[in-house]
Amino acid sequence: MDKNSALNAFAALSQSTRLDVFRLLIKAGEHGMSAGDISGTLEVRQNTMSANLAILARSGLIQSKREGRSIHYFADINGMRGLLAFLMEECCGGRPEKCQPVLDELVCGQAPPRPPERHPYESST
Repeated sequence: MDKNSALNAFAALSQSTRLDVFRLLIKAGEHGMSAGDISGTLEVRQNTMSANLAILARSGLIQSKREGRSIHYFADINGMRGLLAFLMEECCGGRPEKCQPVLDELVCGQAPPRPPERHPYESST
């Protein structure tokens, strides 16, 4: 992914509804969702949703497929990978092996366990 493509993807995701749509489609997986289902789930008017879906599609983050009279939308996993690869291209001061745990987490979809949260005034001893 080049810089201009990355900027387009970030611009598409910088709006609340579009970010919600993208995350919803990631969760929907390979089955995707119809535009009407996306609108209903996020409680957004269909004409507004149509404009947001078009922006996400132009950015390379989602794809669509006509199924009869409806259109199903899917997250474009390759577009997302391209954006993540762009961000991490020169990570860790030229030592990509330091980024490997993060890359493994992204590929496998498993986040490491988070440490328990402590109150800011709580002692760490």
